[in-house]
Amino acid sequence: MKIPLSSLYKVMNMKLIQRLLNESFAKKSALFMRYVCYIIIVFMALGIILSCMGRLTFSLHSNFGTFEHAIYAEENHQPHSRSFIIHTKDDIHVWTNTDDQIYLFTHIGLSAMFALETIAIMIAYWLLSYVHKGKIFTETNAHYLLLYGLLQFLVALFVPFIKLLLCTLISLVSSNTITIATGQDMLSSLIPSIAFIVAAYIIHYGIYLQDEVDHTL
Repeated sequence: MKIPLSSLYKVMNMKLIQRLLNESFAKKSALFMRYVCYIIIVFMALGIILSCMGRLTFSLHSNFGTFEHAIYAEENHQPHSRSFIIHTKDDIHVWTNTDDQIYLFTHIGLSAMFALETIAIMIAYWLLSYVHKGKIFTETNAHYLLLYGLLQFLVALFVPFIKLLLCTLISLVSSNTITIATGQDMLSSLIPSIAFIVAAYIIHYGIYLQDEVDHTL
C-alpha cells in the first residue's frame, strides 16, 4: 500500500508543529534566546564605548576632498586597514569648518545619536531576556513580549525623527555642518515589532481561554 506524498508531507509537518509547540521545547528555546540577548547587549555596549572613543564612521567633506568611512579618532583619513570601528545604517555626512577641523561637540553629537538608538534597543533585548520563568506561556512572559514589541515599534517610528532633530541642533551650535539620511529600514523594523505585539496578545488570549475552561470545569 502506497502512502501519497502529500499525506506524508502533512504528517511530517504536523509532527514538526507539535514539537515546536511543546512547552519543553519552548522553554529551552527561551533559555537559549536569553543568552543570545545578553551577548547582543554586550556587543551594543561595546559599540557605544567605541563610538565615544571616536570610532564611529561617517563621510567626511574637507578642503582636501571627501573621505568615506572617516572617523573622529584619526587625522589621516586615507583608505587603510583599521580595526574596532562602528558602522551604522544611517548615511552621515560631516563638513569641516573653515579651519578644516571637526569640533569635539560634533563628535559628542554623533555619539549621542548612536547611543540614543542603541540604548533603547539594549533595553528592549533586556526585556526580551526575561521571557523564561517556569512555564513559558504565562501572563508575565506575554507582558515582556508586549513591552519588547512596543519599545522596538517606538524606536523604529520615532528615533529617526529625533536623530534629524539632533543633527539640526548640532549644525546650529557647531561650526561643522552635519546631514543624515536615516529611517531606511523603518519598515523592516516595524514588522517584527508588530509580530511580537501580536504574539503577546495571542499568549494573553490563550491564557484567558484556558482560565475560562478551568473555571468551567
